Amino acid sequence: MKHEEMPPGTREAWHHHAQARQVFFVLSGELTMESGGSVFCLRAHEAMAIDPGSAHQVRNDSSEPVQFLVISAPSTSGDRIEGG
Repeated sequence: MKHEEMPPGTREAWHHHAQARQVFFVLSGELTMESGGSVFCLRAHEAMAIDPGSAHQVRNDSSEPVQFLVISAPSTSGDRIEGG
């Protein structure tokens, strides 16, 4: 599990994981998640799961920082594949 904070206007590169399933849980702010051709806005105390092999991008489209937890199983160490 990782605790992350994204400043306003920042984003991760598009990627997917070969084996890891991830759950994103927002602690504060708004997190924009794009996956499977859909865009989701997660607010405090909302979560979203991403299955292995699903390309995704998280970003902060808001004007405030966003804090969230990322729970991954198994570990994402060496499991991240760049690109959509």
